[in-house]
Amino acid sequence: MFSKADSQKIKREFWIEFATVYPRKWLLYDTKIRDFSFKFYVDNKKAQITLDIEPKDEEKRKIYFEKIESLKQILLDEFLPDAVLERHFHLETGKVISKIWVEKSGISVFNKETWPEIFDFFYEKMDAFERFFYEYRDYIEDLEMNV
Repeated sequence: MFSKADSQKIKREFWIEFATVYPRKWLLYDTKIRDFSFKFYVDNKKAQITLDIEPKDEEKRKIYFEKIESLKQILLDEFLPDAVLERHFHLETGKVISKIWVEKSGISVFNKETWPEIFDFFYEKMDAFERFFYEYRDYIEDLEMNV
């Protein structure tokens, strides 16, 4: 097992290496939609690309999720065939958000031999997720447009 300091050092090295291998600016929090963000996640068992929909206003969260849900078949057929959509995702804090994600298991941020596999997964899946978002952004962000 790693100490907390060692763990943080490895994670910092991981993210620096990822940025070196794939030097580009990712969309992440810059969606122009409040509390609607893309995230990278990796731990000692899995890597994920997520879209977290977490407005405090429950109605907004519902509408954003339903808009993406209405595009689910396009998302699966053309961008992320292994995407999972969950309307009520419970965070460890008890907060409920809506979440769409793809996951790769059997890898670890603490095993440098799996880093290239994680980097490729991150690049391929986040790029696809971003392309989906840019293509359907106007529809997703317009709360007046019905699903």
